[in-house]
Amino acid sequence: MTSVISASSSASLYSQLFSTGSGSNWLADTFTAIQNEQNQGGLLGMLASSGGDGSINSFLGSSSTNANNFALISQNSVVNASSLIAQEAAQNQQAAAQKKLQDVASQLAATQQMVQPTNVLDPFIYLPDGTTIDTNSNIMTRPDGTQYDTISGAKYVDPTSIIQMANGAYIDIKNNIMTETDGTQIDINTGLKISKTA
Repeated sequence: MTSVISASSSASLYSQLFSTGSGSNWLADTFTAIQNEQNQGGLLGMLASSGGDGSINSFLGSSSTNANNFALISQNSVVNASSLIAQEAAQNQQAAAQKKLQDVASQLAATQQMVQPTNVLDPFIYLPDGTTIDTNSNIMTRPDGTQYDTISGAKYVDPTSIIQMANGAYIDIKNNIMTETDGTQIDINTGLKISKTA
């Protein structure tokens, strides 16, 4: 007697029914769906299991299960509410701390603006040897016209009378002196070396 199903077609049927690969396995899917249908949760599960056998034992068992489910619902509600309250409290604390920090910063700025430093010295101080000190620009002028910066003590040259050269040298057009990068000073009228300070 010959078989209606050939060997190759029976192999493909077998692989379709009991596939273990990545494809769909309808037999396993159906079995899982049947099991899940028997273990329904929520209201449908409660209604499905409400029939019981009518005994006190089954009634007490289902009542105990229902009580546990309601207890879990209540517990989850408390946990969720506590979590929400904790988040809101943390946000409120952060907002209050930010507001306090902003208030302190604005108070500090207000106090700094209240007290403005003022120059209590005379605008010019005249010394007995003819030297003058300009207290507004911090320039000391000697009787011979030489000026010094009173803060650094360095010789002061008016920036408007300076021509800066590309190699770092500069010319003081007020005094007609060129200062080279090594500190050598040259009179630009005569071309003679005045001094070397570096």
